[in-house]
Amino acid sequence: MPRVTSGVTGRRRHKKVLKQAKGYFGSKHKLYRPANEQVMKSLWYAYVHRRTKKREYRRLWIARINAAARTYGMSYSAFMGGLKKAGVDVNRKMLADLAVRDTTGFEQLVNVAKAAK
Repeated sequence: MPRVTSGVTGRRRHKKVLKQAKGYFGSKHKLYRPANEQVMKSLWYAYVHRRTKKREYRRLWIARINAAARTYGMSYSAFMGGLKKAGVDVNRKMLADLAVRDTTGFEQLVNVAKAAK
């Protein structure tokens, strides 16, 4: 039985990894083994941070809503509870955007929350 080498397949795999490692520092973009290790680590970071990003944005939105609500004399929890009782269904992303860009609209929502409280 003839000896089978992975010449073409291996070279293709190595080229693919080195292409993904383009721009890395030192030997991590030149040599296969360190490049492969770094690419695997980078792909794992990308996977994890796609999920972390969602948490961090929610925290940012809550902080912005809280800061804006406190300027009108309400805490974040009282504001959100009031909106829920009033039946206003606006997500945190939109509330944070209103708090930053449209303060008069946000003030009206605060008044609605205070009335429902």
